[in-house]
Amino acid sequence: MAAEALRGLLGRVRYEVLPARATEEKVLAHVPRDIVVTVTASPVKGLEPTLGLTERLAAHGYRVVPHLPARLLRDDTHLKEVVERLRAAGVDDVFVPAGDADAPAGTYDGALPVLRRLGELGRPFEHLGITGYPESHPLIHDDITIQAMWDKRAHATYIVSNLCFDPRLLGDWITRIRRREVALPVHVGVAGPVQRAKLLSMATKIGVGESTRFLARHASWFWRFARPGGYEPERLLERGAEAFTAPSAGVAGLHVFTFNQIAETERWRRALLDRLR
Repeated sequence: MAAEALRGLLGRVRYEVLPARATEEKVLAHVPRDIVVTVTASPVKGLEPTLGLTERLAAHGYRVVPHLPARLLRDDTHLKEVVERLRAAGVDDVFVPAGDADAPAGTYDGALPVLRRLGELGRPFEHLGITGYPESHPLIHDDITIQAMWDKRAHATYIVSNLCFDPRLLGDWITRIRRREVALPVHVGVAGPVQRAKLLSMATKIGVGESTRFLARHASWFWRFARPGGYEPERLLERGAEAFTAPSAGVAGLHVFTFNQIAETERWRRALLDRLR
C-alpha cells in the first residue's frame, strides 16, 4: 500500500525551475509534456525572464505555472498587462507569493491585494496557488503566515507548501491547517536529489544581492544536503507517505524544487517509480 501511494504521488508532480539561459533546453530534453512546470521569478531580474520562459514552454505544449510575486508588480496597469500576456499564451494557472524583494516595486506589498484584484478582474485564471509554511518563515512570524493563508483561501484554488525536510513537520502542518478548516488542496513541496555543490553554484548565479539573501535565509539547507547521510528525497517521501496520502490530508501531489537540476530530478523520479514497481 505504501509503494502504491508513493507511486501515485510521483505521478502527480510539478517541477519548479528557475528562468535561466539553459532552462528551456533542459525542460525540452528531459521533462515529459504531462508534467506541470512552474517558473520562479527573481527580485533581481524582474518578471520578464519568467514571462518569456512561460510563453516559450507553453508554445511547446507544456502546462506552465508562472510565479507572480506581488512585490514585483508595479501597479494595476502592470498587473493587467501581465494577465493579458499570460492569457494570450494559454496559461490557466498562476502562483502568487508575496515575493522576497526587499522593497516592493510598486503598490502591492503582499499577495492578498493581488489576489483580490484578480478577483475584481473576473478571476482570469482557473487555478491560483498560494504559499504555505510548514516551517517558520525567515522574516514573518508564524501567526501572521497562518492568518495570511486563512485570509487568502477564498481567492485561491490550492496551496504549495514551502520547502521542508522533515516529514513529521509536514504531516503535522497539514493536520493543523485542516483543523483550521483550510480545505484547499495541498501540493507538498520537496527538494529533488540536489547536491550541495550544485545548490551553492545555483545560488551564486542568481545575482549578487539575491544570492546574499538566499544564503542568509536558507543556510540550514546546505547543512541538510551536506551532512553525512543527509537529505534524500525518497526517504522523506517514504517516512511521510502515510501522512501525505491519508484522505483527510487533501494532498494533490508533489511540488518538486529542482534548483534547475532538471535531468537529475527526472532520472530520480523514473528510477524511484521503477523500484516501487
